[in-house]
Amino acid sequence: MKIPKSLHKYFWDTDVDKLDFERPYFIINRLLEKGDIKAAKWVRKNFSEEKIIFTIKKYRDFSLQNASFWGLIYKIPLNQIICFHEPYRTIRRTLWPY
Repeated sequence: MKIPKSLHKYFWDTDVDKLDFERPYFIINRLLEKGDIKAAKWVRKNFSEEKIIFTIKKYRDFSLQNASFWGLIYKIPLNQIICFHEPYRTIRRTLWPY
């Protein structure tokens, strides 16, 4: 599997050729958090719902808005999404108080 050229812009800080598709959680997180509708469609087409849900639940790098959105799409209660838990909410406000 390869990431389409049109989505390479979301991996500005990473060598796209070295991304691990066996453990795709970083890829899923980056594209759902930073990507556009094409990126989201590509993720949903290429990864299982199970892996997407695991990523939404366990990756703290989602913004609260995106985590809420994807939680609604996949029917995940907010209390199961780690970025809504402490200390992540407090840390986020400390680093970016807006």
